[in-house]
Amino acid sequence: MAKIALAQIEVAAGQPELNSRKILDFIAQAKAQECTAIIFPAASVSGRLFTNSRSFVYDCDAFCQQIVKASENIAVIFGGVNEILIANGGELANRLQDKTVFTVEISGVQLCFMIDATPYADGNAERHNFCSNRAIDAKCPLVYVNAVGVQNNGKNIFPFDGESRIYNRDGKVIHEIAPFHESLSVVELDELENLPALEQPEEPPIAKIYRALSFGVEKFLRQIGINKVVIGISGGIDSAVAAALYTKILGAENVLLANMPSAFNSDTTKNLSETLAKNLGCKYVVLPIQDSVDATVKQIESTPVTFLSYDSTEEIKISSFVKENIQARDRSARILSALAAALGGVFTCNANKAETTIGYATMYGDAAGFMAALADLWKFQIYALADYLNDEVYGREVIPEGIIEIVPSAELSDAQNVDEGKGDPLHYEYHDYLFRAFTEKMSAPEDLLLAYAQGTLEDEIGCADGLAKKYFPTVTDFIADLEKWWKAFRGMAVAKRIQSPPILALTARPFGELKESQCPPHFSQTYLDLKRQLLET
Repeated sequence: MAKIALAQIEVAAGQPELNSRKILDFIAQAKAQECTAIIFPAASVSGRLFTNSRSFVYDCDAFCQQIVKASENIAVIFGGVNEILIANGGELANRLQDKTVFTVEISGVQLCFMIDATPYADGNAERHNFCSNRAIDAKCPLVYVNAVGVQNNGKNIFPFDGESRIYNRDGKVIHEIAPFHESLSVVELDELENLPALEQPEEPPIAKIYRALSFGVEKFLRQIGINKVVIGISGGIDSAVAAALYTKILGAENVLLANMPSAFNSDTTKNLSETLAKNLGCKYVVLPIQDSVDATVKQIESTPVTFLSYDSTEEIKISSFVKENIQARDRSARILSALAAALGGVFTCNANKAETTIGYATMYGDAAGFMAALADLWKFQIYALADYLNDEVYGREVIPEGIIEIVPSAELSDAQNVDEGKGDPLHYEYHDYLFRAFTEKMSAPEDLLLAYAQGTLEDEIGCADGLAKKYFPTVTDFIADLEKWWKAFRGMAVAKRIQSPPILALTARPFGELKESQCPPHFSQTYLDLKRQLLET
C-alpha cells in the first residue's frame, strides 16, 4: 500500500550542512516506514532568509546532490536555493521554480503539491484559502508542506509555524500537522479519497497570536544564546504583558523586573509593579532615577557652552519635553543596559505597534532593547493578550486587574498623572485602527478624508461607530488629528524605526518589511482639494 510522508522540519537559515543532515535522517525514517515519497518544505536546504554568496550556493548545491543520491527507492521533493527539486531512483527528475504549485502522479494517484517556506502571518487565513482554491482548481488532493523554526532578516524575526496540510479535491482539510512542531507524518494514498474533512476548532485570534509570539521569542532567545532577561516595568499594560510572556518562557528565576520611578510616577503604578512581580515570582528591584535626572539637567544647565571663535558663551536651558526624554534614556541607556550586562543577559523593548507607527518613543530610551517582541501588536491586542495570559496561560491573575484598567500613560510629567485620569496623547480605541489603516491597509490621507466626508470612516478603518465624532467634533479637529499623525508616521517615526530593535513579525506587514525611506510626508493634490472643500463648507 503506497504511503507518502510529510516532513515538517525545522529549517536553520544559512546552515545547509545541518539542514541536509536532518533531511537525510527524515528520508531514512520514511524509508523505514516503506513510504513511496517524502515531501519537505521549500528552501529546506538553505533556509528562506540567508546571506547569499557564491560559496554558500555551491555548498547548498553539493548538499542537494547528496539528497538526490539518497532518493533510491523513494521519491524526494525538497527545496534548494530558490528552486524545487524532485528526485527519484538516485537521480534528479525535475527542477521547478520556487513557489510553484505543481502536479505529480505517485503510485497512480494524481496529487497537487505546494511546498512552502512562509512565516506565520495574521492567523494564516490567506495562505490556507489559497491552498484550498488550488485544490479545487486542480480537481485533486493538494499536499502543502511548510517549515517550522525562526529566521530573521536582521530587522525582523519571523516565526515559521508549519501547519502542513492535505486538502481534498473539494478544498477541505483532511489531514494536518500541529503548528510549531517538527514532525514526520505518514499518510496512505489509498485512503485520501475516504478521509473526512477535519473540523477546524473555534478559538479566539489571540490564541494563535500567543502561540506564534511565545514560539518566536523562545526560539530566538535560544538561537542567540540568551537565557536571562531584564524588563523595565512601569505599572502599565505593555511592560506587564512582556513580563508575563518572558517569565513563562524563561522561568521566573531568569527574569529581573526593574521599576525605575521618577518624581512623576504615582504610588498607584509603583504598587501595581510590585504586585505584578509578586504574582510572577520574579526577581524585582526598585531603582529611582530622579536624582540622576536632576544631576543631568543641572550639569547641562550650569555648564556654559563656549563659542571659541568669538570668545563668548551661552547657557542651555532644558525644556520640560527634553526632561521627559532624559527620564526615558536614563532608564534604558543607564540602568537597564547596566543590569543586563551585569547579569549576562539582555533587556527588552516593550513597544506596541501604535507607538511604533507614530514614533511615540524616545530614541535610545524606551525605543532601545534587544528585541521588540510586542511591536507588531496593536494596543487592543495587548489588552487581549493580557486577558489570555491570565485566563488561559497562567490560569490565575498574574497581571493585576488594576494594570488592565488604568489609563495608559508614560508618566513623564504632571500632564500624564494617572490618578487624575491623564495619559498618553492617543485614543487607542480609535487611533489603533487609524494607524492600522496607515500601515496594513496602506490607506493614504485622501482615502481616510473621503471616507470621513462620506460618513463611512469607522467602517473603513474598522473601529467602533461614532468615535470620530466623539473625539473630533468638527472637520477642522479631524483634519488636524489626521495630519498630525500622518506627519509623524512619515516623518521622525521613520528615523526611529530604522534605529529600533528587531521586531517579532506576526502580520504580513510588520515594520522592517515596509519599504520606507526618510522623505518628507506627502499629501496628494486630491487630498488638498478635498480638504479645501470640506473646510469651506
